Amino acid sequence: MNIYKSLLVIFFVFFSSYYVIAEDKIEHKIAVLVNEDVITSYDIIQRLKLTAIIQGINLNAQNTQLMVNNVVDELIREKVKLSKINEYQIEIKNEEYKEFEINFFIRNKFNQDEILNLLKENNINYQELKSYLMGELSWNKLVNGLFYRLTSVSDLEVDELIGKNPSLSVEQAENLVIQRQLDLQSSKLLRDIMNEATIEYK
Repeated sequence: MNIYKSLLVIFFVFFSSYYVIAEDKIEHKIAVLVNEDVITSYDIIQRLKLTAIIQGINLNAQNTQLMVNNVVDELIREKVKLSKINEYQIEIKNEEYKEFEINFFIRNKFNQDEILNLLKENNINYQELKSYLMGELSWNKLVNGLFYRLTSVSDLEVDELIGKNPSLSVEQAENLVIQRQLDLQSSKLLRDIMNEATIEYK
């Protein structure tokens, strides 16, 4: 993956009430209320830069507004997920998180030191990355806890997967079938709680 050594100074317009502003002059204005949780303009900028680094995107006038919209949607979903995570009192041990973070770097073929240096160079708090990954891990743990026992694997599904990809082992195919079912349940759960959420743009 091509990672840019430094991001452009971020200027953007988000929502109709905001004008172009420089990051170093921005106030921590409330941008969105999700139920009683706040998303600030600072949160949006931090996540915008983090997303650009993770995806290897160089922010410019053409793509920044679209990315801002996507980031805002992502932050809203995370707030809604967090309410359900807290409802079920999902806890993550430090060892669980560390393993998940390491796997995140490996899975995405990132050099961990390079990413951490990029965060520092672009004034992104490491806590932003940790919160992002912690949210993913907690949601996965919640979904597994709620729905894993409801999953089932048929020989037909396994044979079909292996037929399409002979390099898969039976265990890998079974895990893929289960993961697909969990992903469907995850999407449904998120859709339901999004429909129940109160979202107010400022």
